[in-house]
Amino acid sequence: MARLPSAALRRLGLALAFALPPVALAAPDAGHERALPLTRIAFGSCAEQHKPQPIWAAVEAADPDLFLFLGDNVYGDTRDRGELEQAYAALAAQPGFQRLRDTTPVMATWDDHDYGENDAGADYPMKEASREVFFDFWGEPGDSPRRAHDGVYTSAIVGPPGQRVQVILLDLRWNRTPIARNTAFPDDDAHARWGRREAREGRPVPGPYARDPSPAATMLGEAQWAWLERQLREPAEVRLIGSSLQVLADFPGWEAWVNYPRDQARLFQLIRDTRAEGVVFLSGDTHYGELTRLDANVPYPMVDLTSSGLTEEWHVPVPNALRVGRAHHRANFGLVEIDWARRELRLGLRDAEGASLIEERVLLSSLRPR
Repeated sequence: MARLPSAALRRLGLALAFALPPVALAAPDAGHERALPLTRIAFGSCAEQHKPQPIWAAVEAADPDLFLFLGDNVYGDTRDRGELEQAYAALAAQPGFQRLRDTTPVMATWDDHDYGENDAGADYPMKEASREVFFDFWGEPGDSPRRAHDGVYTSAIVGPPGQRVQVILLDLRWNRTPIARNTAFPDDDAHARWGRREAREGRPVPGPYARDPSPAATMLGEAQWAWLERQLREPAEVRLIGSSLQVLADFPGWEAWVNYPRDQARLFQLIRDTRAEGVVFLSGDTHYGELTRLDANVPYPMVDLTSSGLTEEWHVPVPNALRVGRAHHRANFGLVEIDWARRELRLGLRDAEGASLIEERVLLSSLRPR
């Protein structure tokens, strides 16, 4: 893949001497000041590489400073490295993705389908090969500290003091312990019908899942938890935590943080302990978009904007008592706009025509530990 063109570098206000890797924002886990602050960050998930991807025209029209890929960036679902590389090659051949790559810095993490297998965790046997393919495709330098992580998590801070945006992308696959299954799920439920369809197509039937409160149950692993604490202690005014799975949604039927309640509680406590202000969660995976808000037992009112998918749509209603408004079951991408003068965030969801599906305003003053 070609290196990020000079126009995109100028747009970030970063010197060419940084010698950024292809389509990368900056060296992972490092802060870099730029002349102008970030004001528009787009994100998305769930892009089937062989399907048409018209949504990139709407992303381009939104003119983001940065795009975040939150997982299922391709659907590899294979234990064959060559097949996974072919999946990425198909994404690279998409004209809209090519335009994005040539004009906009990006950061990426993965979810199960680009990790390699549906709902896979730490025991997936090809994860080392998948990580190498991931890093090679997204242009991670061979000597990058990120390649030494137990997974693909990364972070960056962009902007001058007073207007710093910290982007944290988590890895919920590499260290994830086995997920608990709900064996009492009603057979006539819509999710069970979805599972039977997968079985007819010869694919493994996922879920339904249950909460696992055991002390050993985790998605992040201790090394990533320690790393995350260090990131949250860095100074920043806005923190966008990218999670491949929903952080706040309260329905445990399919993969989400709620299936690992100790991890979820630990995340909230870590934000409280580090006094990390400005946290907003961005998530994917679901094949529908929604906004979730949690006000109780958290450091301050927390929101999770879910964008999914860039191509994938799932039209089965899913409960979520914490949902704000309604879910949107058509292709979409997320957009975070920062009004530094008003000290305000606008959290939005847009469809493939650029029409607004969700718009929520959040004052930065409301994102401070109580």
